[in-house]
Amino acid sequence: MDPMAQAVESDVETGDLKREWLRSGKSRRNISLLLVAPLFIYVLVTFMLPIGLVLYRSVENSELAQALPLTATELSQWRPATPGDLPPDTVFATFSRELADAERHDVAELARRLNYEISGLRTIVMSTARKIRSIKTEPADEDARQMLIEIDPHWNEPTYWHAMKRAAPHYTPYYLLAALDLRHADDGTIVRAPEDQRTFVDILLRTLRISAIVTLVALLLGFPYANLMATSGKRFALFLMIAVMLPFWTSLLARTSAWIVMLQKEGLINTFLGYVGLIDRPLELIFNTTGLYIVMVHMMLPFMVLPIFATMKGIPPHFMRASASLGAHPMRGFLHVYLPMTLPGVGAGALLTFIVTAGYYITPSLVASARDQMIGYFIAFFIDKTINWGMASALGIMLLVCVAAIYMIAARTVGVRQLAGLR
Repeated sequence: MDPMAQAVESDVETGDLKREWLRSGKSRRNISLLLVAPLFIYVLVTFMLPIGLVLYRSVENSELAQALPLTATELSQWRPATPGDLPPDTVFATFSRELADAERHDVAELARRLNYEISGLRTIVMSTARKIRSIKTEPADEDARQMLIEIDPHWNEPTYWHAMKRAAPHYTPYYLLAALDLRHADDGTIVRAPEDQRTFVDILLRTLRISAIVTLVALLLGFPYANLMATSGKRFALFLMIAVMLPFWTSLLARTSAWIVMLQKEGLINTFLGYVGLIDRPLELIFNTTGLYIVMVHMMLPFMVLPIFATMKGIPPHFMRASASLGAHPMRGFLHVYLPMTLPGVGAGALLTFIVTAGYYITPSLVASARDQMIGYFIAFFIDKTINWGMASALGIMLLVCVAAIYMIAARTVGVRQLAGLR
């Protein structure tokens, strides 16, 4: 055959082979995407969508625009020259007309929202709405201001109108600022909240401090325990595994209640200590910081032990024997050979323990004092008690940002990325 014809035929076969290979690769990718699609949809619906809704709730501000749409528009367009200026007569007139015609439910929601800005404004709005509805004749625009001031003198104070102006937009940074103990002043600048209202930053720092201490204590207890599990015989290792997992399989509420029974003044621990003569009177072991740490460390120990144990089981035992044969002291061999190889498990266990502890709600609510409550308690409080979804969402976002930042730091320093197989 002509060499030129052979070359052309070879190129054709190569092209066909390449197209076939690309076609089969595309088919494999499509099959892989179909297999992964259910998991992706599940994560999207159960994780990403709720986070998006929480973020939306933290900036949503529709109460004034829904109850009094024209008033909200006019207040948004109002540009006071000084913080002491009152809005024009048209704003007073529009406000009085819409307040008289608004649905009672919408007025109640508006009053609740405005009360976040200034305590007591809810009562003023509800009282004004009742009195305006009792007036039979609609006042002229130039008389609306005087009518509102006669109903309640507070409407002659610029502070209340500035509060309504801040509540006029559909979206607001109010909740996010409040979660950081900040607020908008009447002139639009961001300032710190009054000293007696600065609570949420302290609560967040307390949550992070408690989580860090619980993580550290769990690590000090869990590391030698996991090492004992990894180096023991099968039967004893199985016993140790059951010992650490059995409480984990028990109801969280049941475990917490059991600790309350054990740590109370007439509980098992105080009774035993008094029986052996170690104490003269019962110790305060519950409903305080001590009880919180004891119970939380017990709850978190499996989250610390299991990742460390999984890493230790993958470390060949002859590494330590080799370091000893080369003349290294056992402590030096541990610090320079064994410990660095366990860091991925330590990092994963510490990170998991810290994140779970930071979000705990039931256990601190039951065993801690009022001064030791963590941020989860206040998120639940705003959801269940005050129905303030915006504030609850803002606190949740603040906690999420802190945890994400800690994760990013841990992923680059203690080997979490290696454990996840990303490096």
